[in-house]
Amino acid sequence: MWEAFKDWIFWVIDGFHSVCGDWGLAIILVTVIFRVLITPLIHKQTKSTYQMQKVQPLLQEIQEKYKDDPIRKQEEMQKLQANANFNPLGGCLPMLLQMPIFIALFQVLREMETRVQGMGYSFYNFVPDLVMTPAQAFASGYGTFVPFLILMLVFAGSTFVPMFLQQRGKNSPQQKQTLMMGGGMSIFMLFISWNFPAGVLLFWGASGLIGILQQQVSLGIMRSRDVEDEAVIELKPVEVDVTRKVKKPRPTKKTK
Repeated sequence: MWEAFKDWIFWVIDGFHSVCGDWGLAIILVTVIFRVLITPLIHKQTKSTYQMQKVQPLLQEIQEKYKDDPIRKQEEMQKLQANANFNPLGGCLPMLLQMPIFIALFQVLREMETRVQGMGYSFYNFVPDLVMTPAQAFASGYGTFVPFLILMLVFAGSTFVPMFLQQRGKNSPQQKQTLMMGGGMSIFMLFISWNFPAGVLLFWGASGLIGILQQQVSLGIMRSRDVEDEAVIELKPVEVDVTRKVKKPRPTKKTK
């Protein structure tokens, strides 16, 4: 089943290669289509993260206020999350659904050398061999290594940039912690990319750049909605509920 799935992915890449005549461009086109198909998942993931950031200060207040009462703290946190329509698993589910596709694509690109025997596997004149790793390119000379270095930087940077853009304009301990975590992950990604085939780096780099664009579009939509909601609240007239008292009939004087 898994091998059949991988063969199907290779068939798609090979089909685009037969049209555009370049393996690197074929990978980019497949990546674009893949990212478009999962746009609803990306939007849901971005929305979940955005909602989490909005309720984070209130969650911290609850944790501090009820630190000696764990049961009450849990109840208040659940109430806040329900009122904010925030699902802690909302940001994880889209990524979990994507992982099988990412893994299959990764393996197909690793096996591309055996699948296209006797054929050139390049990205125009930019990357002469998409099967070669940065480590192998470095051993071949500085001129050969430069394009691989660019792919490595894009591969690692696409991990950090989304976190930076989402935390931009904020000044809190959480922001610093998130950026430090993102920086550490980028360094780790740069380290492991040393032995990744250039085709894999091209796919992940292109996917990351498109993901950044999708994230910014989703954030722009949600921020615009927040501004519109605030404007509606400010313009809404204050309704005063005035209950008029019913006048009691005056007593009439009796005539003798």
